[in-house]
Amino acid sequence: MVVLGASPKPARYANRTLRELMAGGYIVIPVHPKIREIEGLPVVHTLTTIRERVHTLTLYVGPGRSRGLADGIVRLNPGRVIFNPGTESDDLEAQLRSRHIACLHACTLVMLRTGQF
Repeated sequence: MVVLGASPKPARYANRTLRELMAGGYIVIPVHPKIREIEGLPVVHTLTTIRERVHTLTLYVGPGRSRGLADGIVRLNPGRVIFNPGTESDDLEAQLRSRHIACLHACTLVMLRTGQF
């Protein structure tokens, strides 16, 4: 599980998601360009440093930022990308779908809390 746009701020949805994933027993890789640690986990600064197979990438950056990350997401080749509210990007979604990467427009927190994850 990759949380792209992970936040150290407990009130942020990205941080709440990270904590709920951890509580659910998921192996979580937080990604943020500057932070070193979030919730006790080491933070990855770029997608290119991730070597593990990624089942899900949950997106918590807006389209302005994700545009510059599109190549890294495609190279990572996650099983699916969840576009959380406010992260929708037609360009990124088109690139992912052209590579047969599943895209969901959903809220990761809602999915986790309702057993749809």
